[in-house]
Amino acid sequence: AELKRLAMGRTVFEVALRTARVEGEPAQATVEGVRLTARGMDECELLLSPNAGEEVKPLVKIASGGETSRLMLALKGVLARADRTPTLIFDEIDQGIGGRVGAVVGRKLWGLSAAHQVLCITHLPQLAGFGDAHFKVEKSVDGDRTTTHVHALDDEERVEEITQMLGTEGKATRQSAEELLKMVSTEKQNS
Repeated sequence: AELKRLAMGRTVFEVALRTARVEGEPAQATVEGVRLTARGMDECELLLSPNAGEEVKPLVKIASGGETSRLMLALKGVLARADRTPTLIFDEIDQGIGGRVGAVVGRKLWGLSAAHQVLCITHLPQLAGFGDAHFKVEKSVDGDRTTTHVHALDDEERVEEITQMLGTEGKATRQSAEELLKMVSTEKQNS
């Protein structure tokens, strides 16, 4: 259900649990004839079929950056409900996704913010537009020392930052940034 909301409705996701076959690692104990090592006695593998009609295969071998990002968002969303994690941090959840899916992911993150504090590091304007607060993080070098500066953006600075995130500066791009923020604001008010 979570993947469907993230534009991956035909995806099949499975978790394969098997008894670990760890050779050369000393057994800490034996449980019902199975060696128990410092790593436990089970192996866990995440399997995925992102496209209809394909068999599930190891996630690590076949998932694109965008598929991995959305799968992690879905998993974090489910797990956050289960363990009541107060703060969720997503570092570049936008990897491998474009604007249309970025807006879908932005909506999902904003939805999570009803029950959690959500921090998201992104370069995608469609995703950034859904933030309730927007901060610009910049690094600078002073002599031989790198420092990081975090600045909370006001409304005008936010329009300017989203304009820059869209890639080209100009009247039309600024208008697109304003329209993006207006669309998100309207959607949030109607939710």
